[in-house]
Amino acid sequence: MSDRIFGLVGLALAIFFAWAALQIEESFLSDEVGPKAFPLIIAGILGISSIFIALKPDADPEWPSLGRLVEILAAVVVMILYAEFLPIAGFVIATAVAAAYLTWRLGSPVLSSLLIGVLTSVGIYVVFHLLLGLSLARGPLGF
Repeated sequence: MSDRIFGLVGLALAIFFAWAALQIEESFLSDEVGPKAFPLIIAGILGISSIFIALKPDADPEWPSLGRLVEILAAVVVMILYAEFLPIAGFVIATAVAAAYLTWRLGSPVLSSLLIGVLTSVGIYVVFHLLLGLSLARGPLGF
C-alpha cells in the first residue's frame, strides 16, 4: 500500500513539475530547445517511474530505520541548501560542497569525498560551461 501512495505522490509531483515548467516564459533569445525542455523531460521520467511504482508495488516493502530516514532528510536539506546557496557561492563551490557531503554519506572516506566533490564540480563546470557554453551561477571567485 505504501508503494502505491508513494507512486501517486510522485505522479502528482510530476504533474506539478510539468505545469511549473510550462509556466516558464521563453525569451526571444532562447535556443531551439528552449528552457522548458529539460524540466519537461525530468517530469516525464518522474511520471513514468511513479506510474510503474503505483502499478507494480513491492509485495513486502521494507522501510528504512529511523537513522536512515534522518540521513535521507539530511540529504534533502543539503539539496535545498544547495539550491539556496548556488547563486551566492556559485556553481563550482556549491556543487563541490554538496557532492562532497553526499558522497561522504554514501560511504566514501572524508578525504575521498572532498576530492570527489571538487573533481565532480570542476568536471561538470568544464563540460557544461567551457565546452558547451552554458551559463552557470558565478561565485565570488568569478567562476
